[in-house]
Amino acid sequence: MKDLTLRELTDRMNAFVQSKGWYAPASPRPQTPRNLAISLALEAAEALEHFQWDADFDREALAGELADVALYLLQLADVSGIDLQQAILDKLAINARRSWEDEEKKA
Repeated sequence: MKDLTLRELTDRMNAFVQSKGWYAPASPRPQTPRNLAISLALEAAEALEHFQWDADFDREALAGELADVALYLLQLADVSGIDLQQAILDKLAINARRSWEDEEKKA
């Protein structure tokens, strides 16, 4: 399979969510920014759970959790009207100008 862009991944995620009826106004799983942010945090915690007691982890299970995190992130950005690709590029530019050592000295 060819590499997909963030937009293509987002479109596939949206097609899946639409096919389940979760974008419908009366959906039992309303896809609001709030609900998606909660789901994102929960899935991130599930990824962390793989490292709770030691450094050994099930690679396949972790991959599934990371995919859930990525899907919720894509959906939250899209539903919130955020161009995630541009936001990532902007943040990388900001971080390139930062000096964590200087910030630690100020704290």
